[in-house]
Amino acid sequence: VFTGKANCPYYAKVELLADYLQANLPDFRVHKITQHPDKWEQWLHDICETNGWEHRQSPIVWRELLDRGGRGLLLGGVNDFLEYAQRYYGITSKMLSEEMLDIAEENLQAHIENEKEEEEIKSLIKPLQIWMTSASAPICYQLIPLLASGEVFGMTTEISIHLLDTDQFKEVLCGIVMEAEDMAFPLLRSISEHTAIDEAFIEADIIIILDDVLLNLEVQSLENYIREVSEICQVYAPLIEKNAKSEVKVISSGKTFVNLKAMMIMTYGPSIKPENVIAVATSWEHAAKAMLARKLNMNASGVKDVIVWGNITGCNYIDLSHAKLYGYDCAIWGPANFPHPLLNMIYDSEWMHSEFLSAQSSLSSRVCHCVGMLPAHAVATALKYWYHGSPPGEIVSVGILTEGQFCVPKGIVFSMPVRFQNGNWEVMTELEINETTQEVLGRLAHELIQEKLIALKEIKEMHPYGAD
Repeated sequence: VFTGKANCPYYAKVELLADYLQANLPDFRVHKITQHPDKWEQWLHDICETNGWEHRQSPIVWRELLDRGGRGLLLGGVNDFLEYAQRYYGITSKMLSEEMLDIAEENLQAHIENEKEEEEIKSLIKPLQIWMTSASAPICYQLIPLLASGEVFGMTTEISIHLLDTDQFKEVLCGIVMEAEDMAFPLLRSISEHTAIDEAFIEADIIIILDDVLLNLEVQSLENYIREVSEICQVYAPLIEKNAKSEVKVISSGKTFVNLKAMMIMTYGPSIKPENVIAVATSWEHAAKAMLARKLNMNASGVKDVIVWGNITGCNYIDLSHAKLYGYDCAIWGPANFPHPLLNMIYDSEWMHSEFLSAQSSLSSRVCHCVGMLPAHAVATALKYWYHGSPPGEIVSVGILTEGQFCVPKGIVFSMPVRFQNGNWEVMTELEINETTQEVLGRLAHELIQEKLIALKEIKEMHPYGAD
């Protein structure tokens, strides 16, 4: 093994002699390692300390008694190798100094080019940088295994996870990091905890906003809670603009003000692309499907195209007019992809108009009191669809910035039906909605407009001359 500074003329001398020996001796093998001149001293110190050697000059030559990786036997420097070659093989080097210097210069240039090429290759396989805020929340603990398993981004995509929270929860974050490392996920390149807000979202590809406020309207007014959410987003949005990648994807999740958080991130971060910010409604979708499946005595995975309209964590509407059943055991049989309209299969109109509709408030309570498994699955599902596309023809409910679709006023984050395709989403504007649904959407939009107006009022009070 021959190692030396890339620009060392003595390394060039032993390198050419070693190449000659390898070409002419059947069992002589050479492994060459060059080091940049700036890194040579430290590298030499480390290798000598590891092996218990004493050597101070370039190059350093040793024998490995087994295939590479066996215990090394130090030969020494340039003079030691020349003596070794002369004694065992009767060969020496008569290279002139000028030739040594020319080859040393070529070696340095080749080393620099190789390093650059290796860096370019590494840049192509950089892991996805995923940041989670309020990472001490139970949802984070449940979400990490889903992201690191390969199911979300694919079995060839590595990820690095960054957990962000306040100093108060540093010990919790350290515990999560330690446990995730001990699980040795093959796709988890690294996981780290962060409590310094200035370092948040550096090089982020994905940001998952999990911050919540504990609602108790007997203690504080709604306006005060909206102010809290606004203040959180006022901190996050400029940091996202400053530190994250330009195409960063931002997901708003949690138990409270999911739509408003997405809205405020876009408001305080005008350079963040609106199409890259969504609010997750999948938890409510899945909870509704499960409730319907229990009524119909079937598997919940066979219930499709349930739409969640409006304010995800506020007043929303579970729309079944487009819902379908697959694999439902009834009088009409068909292939696996044959759908039954859900409303045609539920003959209990009293249950539909009383228990299910009244249960929508209990659905919200059910989702908000879950310990983290359901919202974690919802976030993972949304990310999977965003990166790999949603199932063809299937409806997914997502909170997005409106542009007047379905006659919903522009400029609010409103949950509506979308499809994911080729790394983007698009609203399924081809869906027909009846007059009753249209009236409901108008009422739901009013609540979100009021939230937005209250939040904008807070902005104007804090910045009376800088808010539009």
